[in-house]
Amino acid sequence: MKKRDFILIGTILAIALLLWGAIELTKEEGAYVIVTVEGKEVAKYSLSQDGEYELNGGTNILKIENGEAFMIWANCPTMGQTRCTHQGKISKTTEKIVCQINQLVVTVYGADEGDVELVG
Repeated sequence: MKKRDFILIGTILAIALLLWGAIELTKEEGAYVIVTVEGKEVAKYSLSQDGEYELNGGTNILKIENGEAFMIWANCPTMGQTRCTHQGKISKTTEKIVCQINQLVVTVYGADEGDVELVG
């Protein structure tokens, strides 16, 4: 590789890092989560109210605590770090937990994204 190749690669990496940082810095604290199963909205929960919620007929259990949502149980077989219980806590807008086997998605939304009727 020539010197110009290293400069090009370095420039591309720097731009990618700056774009990623800008996206992360513009995320806002979430106000609620929406749960979808097979693409259909099935529940909305406030992030300001702690609780545990059985989802999708009991295939998953979602916990909300201290303004963060995370999956504490799923009936699907362990698939390494892609299993929804290993995806960690979400609290900022657009963050998601995805359980592919159960076709369940939990997405964080902010308070300014419209009036919603919250469950729980």
